[in-house]
Formats: sequence, C-alpha cells, structure tokens
Amino acid sequence: MPDLGKGAKQGAVGRLVVVGIGLIGGSLALGLRAASGCREIIGVARRAQTGEQAVALGVVDRAVTDLAEILPELEAGDVIFVAVPTLTVEAVFAQLKGRLPGGVTVTDGASVKGSVVAAAKNVWGVVPEFLVPGHPIAGSEQSGVTAARDDLYIAHRIILTPLAETAVEHTQRIQRMWEAVGAEVLTMPVEEHDEVLAATSHLPHVIAFGLVDTLAHDAENENIFRYAAGGFRDFTRIASSDPVMWRDIMLANRDAILQSIDLYTSNLNSLRSAIASGDSEHLMGVFTRAKAARDHFTKMLAKKAYTETMEANEVTFIAHPGGAVNGELRVPGDKSMSHRSIMLGSLAEGITEVEGFLEGEDALATLQSFRDMGVVIEGPVNGRVTIHGVGLHGLQAPPGPLYVGNSGTSMRLLAGLLAGQAFDTVLTGDESLSKRPMNRVANPLREMGAVVETGEDGRPPLKIKGGNKLRAIDYTLPMASAQVKSCVLLAGLYAEGETSTTEPAPTRDHTERMLAGFGYEVQRDGPRASLSGGGKLTAGHIDVPADISSATFYMVAASIAPGSDVLLQHVGINPTRDGAINILREMGADITLENQREVGGEPVADIRVRYAPLKGIQVPEDQVPLAIDEFPAIFVAASCAEGETVLTGAEELRVKESDRIQAMADGLKILGIDAEPTPDGIVIQGKGGSESPVFGGGEVDSLGDHRIAMSFAVAALRAGADIRIQHCANVATSFPNFAELATGAGMNLEVR
Repeated sequence: MPDLGKGAKQGAVGRLVVVGIGLIGGSLALGLRAASGCREIIGVARRAQTGEQAVALGVVDRAVTDLAEILPELEAGDVIFVAVPTLTVEAVFAQLKGRLPGGVTVTDGASVKGSVVAAAKNVWGVVPEFLVPGHPIAGSEQSGVTAARDDLYIAHRIILTPLAETAVEHTQRIQRMWEAVGAEVLTMPVEEHDEVLAATSHLPHVIAFGLVDTLAHDAENENIFRYAAGGFRDFTRIASSDPVMWRDIMLANRDAILQSIDLYTSNLNSLRSAIASGDSEHLMGVFTRAKAARDHFTKMLAKKAYTETMEANEVTFIAHPGGAVNGELRVPGDKSMSHRSIMLGSLAEGITEVEGFLEGEDALATLQSFRDMGVVIEGPVNGRVTIHGVGLHGLQAPPGPLYVGNSGTSMRLLAGLLAGQAFDTVLTGDESLSKRPMNRVANPLREMGAVVETGEDGRPPLKIKGGNKLRAIDYTLPMASAQVKSCVLLAGLYAEGETSTTEPAPTRDHTERMLAGFGYEVQRDGPRASLSGGGKLTAGHIDVPADISSATFYMVAASIAPGSDVLLQHVGINPTRDGAINILREMGADITLENQREVGGEPVADIRVRYAPLKGIQVPEDQVPLAIDEFPAIFVAASCAEGETVLTGAEELRVKESDRIQAMADGLKILGIDAEPTPDGIVIQGKGGSESPVFGGGEVDSLGDHRIAMSFAVAALRAGADIRIQHCANVATSFPNFAELATGAGMNLEVR
C-alpha cells in the first residue's frame, strides 16, 4: 500500500477539514472525534458566528471563514470534506485549484454525483485523482451545526462513486474514514447512483413537498394538520428539510428526477383509474406488492434474508443434555409443496387458495419472485395464501433480477418456467446459493433451445433470455434429482410436443402430482414422467401437509431419547419422500402411521414414534434418494444405534447448502463419535446398546446449514454435556419455529 502520510497513521485520516459545518459535516466531525479517527478538525464556515458556535459545541477544534487560509498547513493523509449545497460545490473546488498540497484527499457529501463530477471537470479540466465523490445516506429534517450528532452515521450506508481516474489510495482513505464513524461503505457508478437516489430519495421529497404545499392551500388545512395520523406526519416530515439544499438537488439531478416523476405519475393515474372503476384486483395487486416490496428490495440489495430471524449476525444454539420429547406436534408445512403451490397457482387460471404454506425463508423467496412478475398474492397469514393466477402466459417482466436468497429449489424450478417466457430474466441468490451448481438445469434447458448463461463454473447468477421457442426432449437424468426433473417438466409446459424425464432412481414427485391436481395431464410410467406443452392449469385449493423433512428431527428425537412418545400430525408420506421412515424402521425404530388419508392427491398420516433401541445397518441404496434431505438427522440416530451404519450412493449430500457428509462427520467427531466420510457416504460406529449418554459436549459449526444445526440440537438428548452449535440463523429457511416447538416438546434448547 502506498504511503498515506504520517498524519494518517495516527487515525483513519490526518486532519479533517469540513467545508460547511452543518448537520452532515458536523456529524462526521463529531463521529471522528468520538472514534479518535483524526488528529485535528478544522471547520470552514461562511459566517464567523457559525464557526465560533461549532468550536463552542466541540464540533471542530478551530474554524476559519476562508478555505485558502488553512490550505498551506495541510499534508498527505489529510482530508477535505465538502459539505455544502450541491450547486455550491464548484465554487469550493475553484478555491482548491492550484493550492492543494500533494497527498490530500477531497471528498464530498452531495446528493447528486453527476453534478460533482461536472464541477470537477469545469474547474480542473479532468477529474483529479485525489477526488472521491461520496454520499452519506443519512440525515434529518433538522439542519445546522446544532443538529450535528456523533452517532448519525452508525449503521448507515455511505455510497462512494470513484471514477477510473480516482487513485486507489484516496478511495481507501475515505472508506476508512467512514468506517471509523460506524458506517457501511458501498461503491456505485455515478450514473447509477443518481438514478437510484432520484427514485428513492429525491422523488419522495418532491411528493412530500408537493403534498404539504397542496394541503396548505386547502380551506380545511387547519383540521387536516391538526388531526393527521402518524403515517401522514412520518411521511411529510421530510418536507421540513432545508429548501435551499433541495432546490439545488432538484436542479442538479433534473433528468433522473423527471423520469421518476413521470413513472410515478403514470402509476398514480393507473391507481386512480382502478379506484374510479372499482377494479378490486388491480388495487389488491398494487397494495400487496407495495406491502412486500419495501422490505424485499432492501434485503435483496444487501443480499440479506427475507425473515427477521435470519437477519441476526449470529444465532447460536446451546443444546443442554438430556430430556425426552412427548406430545402432539404439528411441524411446518412441506417446503417442496409450498414452493410448487405458489408456482403453479400463479400460472393457473383463477384463484388458488393455499393452506399450510410454509412461511420460511425459501418459500417466501419463491412467493416474492412471482409478485415481482406481476402476480397478485395475498398473505401469507397463518399459512393461508390466496393466489390470483395469470395463466401460463400471463407473467410480466420483473423490474430487476429475481433474488431467491438461499433457495436452490426456487432457482432451479424457476429456471424451467422462465425459459418459456417472452422476457429476459436474471436469477440471483445469497452468498451460499451463489456457490451451488446450476449447469445441471442449464444444460437440459439448452437442449430444449433455451439460452441460459451461468456464472463461473456453472454457478449463479442465471441469465435466461426470453422469446426462444422451446422444443420437447426426452431427458435421462445423469443423477437422481427432483429439482432437475421438475425444471425440465416445467419448461415442457411451454415446449412443442411431449417432454419426458427418466430418472435413475425415484425422487420426490410433488411436481407431477400437483400438476395433475391443477388439471394438467401428466403421464407416469415407472421412472419416466411426460407431459405435452400447450395445456392450461386450473386454479383450486391446496392443503399443504406438514413437511416430513422437518418431522424427521422429531422422529429421530423420539427414537433416541428414553421416555419419548410423540404424535406428529398431518405429515406428508409421499412414497418418494418416505425414506426416513423406512430407514429408521430398519434400524429398529418404533414408528406407526395412523389416520392415513389423501389430501389434494398427496398421502398424509399422523406419525407416532416411541423410544426404542436402535441398531446399525447398511442403508439400502434404493432408499437414499427418498431420504436425501433427512440424512443429517439419520446420522444422529446412527450414532445412538448399536453397531456400524454404512451409507453409500449419497454423493448428492456434498452439494447441498453445505457438504453435509463432511460437516456432519466433523461435528460428530468433535462430540466423540467415530464417523468416517467417504466420497459418496459415511461410516458411523454407533455407541448405543445402553441408555447412557452417547455424545460428549463440545462446539460444532453448522456452516449456516439449517439441517446440520437442527440435527446437532437433537443429538443433545443423548449427550453428557452442552452442545454449542454455531451459525444457526438459517434454521428459518425451513423451520422458523424449531426452537419454540423443541422446547415445548421437552428438549433443553437455548437460543442466543
């Protein structure tokens, strides 16, 4: 790294010169002072009185009214922060021209970056290397030095817009400066910044100023303002902002703001027409999309989770030893079916009512994607969702990339549907999903004539070009995968002719069953499934059964903990998903199915599980695809069994949310279990044979994988000491109320 100057070595920067000692500049000064981030703060104000006030308040160490007066004192590592109204920036730059010592960095806080860049070119002819345009996304309707606060920037974003000419060392210096006051620093191109801010900041101010001005001319304005509710006061608060500053912003970012106003005016006219004509569905669409969009866009841009429980930087489970599980439990709805109910309900003609929808991270990602494509979806409220279907060809181009969080199911199944659309789409996900393989769906889609681009090594993002005519294929899956099978079949809805898939081993068939439930004919002949394009889906009612993957944790818990007896209600026992039941029974588990029935084409039962001693087995390979998601929990059961358990043919486990074979082997070894991973499975030496503790205590890392986290929580039932499980926030992916249900059933689980 280049020499940043001896002053910078004593803090984030050397001296800080604040030109314009108001809320923005004064708050940076106070924040740096509190963080010991610079050795001196000098204020530059138009009026001597302002400078004197800033010194008296402790905002600056000294103040001047002439910037030129202090320029000779500056040295490498110092920073000049220009915090004046947007259209005044050029005058400040003119004072710096030819007088700025080498190594000094200049940055600003203006809301419009294009005008700052233009000002620099007007003064210097080029953008100088020492200029780092920036914009703190923080503020208040209050202004002036008396409004300055040392915590204004904590947990707020600062957008830097360095140009190609900007030297790296200057950008790094400004980034350190803002991080020192607790801000999160992002970078963005100048043009993109101004477009984004026009929509998210400048337009709301236009609306607020205009609304308050309009109402102020109303004959009843006194009562309007007297009886205004909190929402009105909160929104119009920004109309109290500095008029001079906002006049300058409007003029400086005119073109981008006008585009935003035009788009808003068009949408407002559409909303007015819907109200006038009584168009209930249009109104519901606008309101449901708006309700979900506010949080969604924030999370998508930050690549964060949909559910609040996943927002924490860290969630740790402390699983205390011992206990048993008892009672009647209803685990969350089946995740696979929740995904598909949203997808097929959106493509159906008519209104689909869904009950038992899993309000977990992954399923919410699918729901939001279809909202982004123009589908009106009410809910979810207590597992109830109402979907206003648009038909197979009624989806609209989303306003931007479809962000699906950590959901591989969403991305892979959506890829099939989107391949048949007329518009281009981009599918993105969080950091974990961005490492998972997607060529397994991209390759068959390409065979069908779709244009699909992936990131490096076949990983996300997926870019799918619309408008391509799809052709039917007869696809033999190279490995058993319900997601790949479903992707191809869903693309087949849009292909000419008959599309078929043949799988090497049985996988879950929820897509085939639910398509039939929506009235779409699917032919099934052993491992082969086929359908013809050009049909239609008819809306209906879906009652999503409880998820057998979630139920498995309690089946294992009851099987290993003496004194346990649980009844798991309304669990889906689809024959392509019942591998966990079969494997646990093979190990000696006491599992009975009661009240067997069929709901919406899916077999359902209440599952009763009582404690019974287990024995190690060679897991039948024909059961592996039927229990692929349940193996982390089954590994815990194997550890509590007497004798050796051997799993083979499960290489798919290595490319889930984590390498589940290695993650479980590592954790089991920490807890004192002899567990040896193999390329396609694991060998576990069980320590059962008595009711004494099987696991020791220790700290294990779930690697952010929800199933790993819950499995080790279950292991504590047969542990001799606490098991501390790191990185458990992603449990919200499939089982948002796992901890609550576990403690209610008798497990000793603490969440930190």
